[in-house]
Amino acid sequence: MKTTIYSLFVAGVLLIFSACTSSETQEGDTESSNATADNTPLGQASVVDNESDPNILQVAIGSPDHTTLVAAVQAAKIEHILVNAGPLTVFAPTNAAFDKLPEGTVDTLLKPENVGDLATILTRHAAPGSYNIEALKKEARKGRKLYMATGDYFEVTVDGDDVFVNGVKVLASIQTANGIVNVVDEVLLPKSE
Repeated sequence: MKTTIYSLFVAGVLLIFSACTSSETQEGDTESSNATADNTPLGQASVVDNESDPNILQVAIGSPDHTTLVAAVQAAKIEHILVNAGPLTVFAPTNAAFDKLPEGTVDTLLKPENVGDLATILTRHAAPGSYNIEALKKEARKGRKLYMATGDYFEVTVDGDDVFVNGVKVLASIQTANGIVNVVDEVLLPKSE
């Protein structure tokens, strides 16, 4: 039953993702559904108020350690996913994590012709549900793998007080209005078999 719910949730996220990356626009308020010339985020990602708790996108935008991640999310045009109701857990690589990639990787991925690859890499950093560090420890104790939005399953391990997802250390968990941001020190990539 839980697998079915997760599968339906991920299918919904992927449908939303597909709609977000589509060049088609819907009839109606084109001002709020199209990006402006100054790269204002699309749709709900552009809504700002002073009363709501910050969502995943707003937390990332407010972090000086996640400017590369925010630039990548904007280049992939997937801001919408990070503002949806959730719950969603995002493993947010720091700028230093992106710097660990081979030279030129980030610049290449940010090119418009690579938006599909970039979106896949970023989507691999999202999991349906709320998994802060304590919840990840619980998953590790139960021997469960974490289901990611791309359909990948990542192993969760604990070493002392440290938590790792697919071998990548989780540095901190931040609660947001629509889920959890887990700060990680590397970009999550599938393990080669």
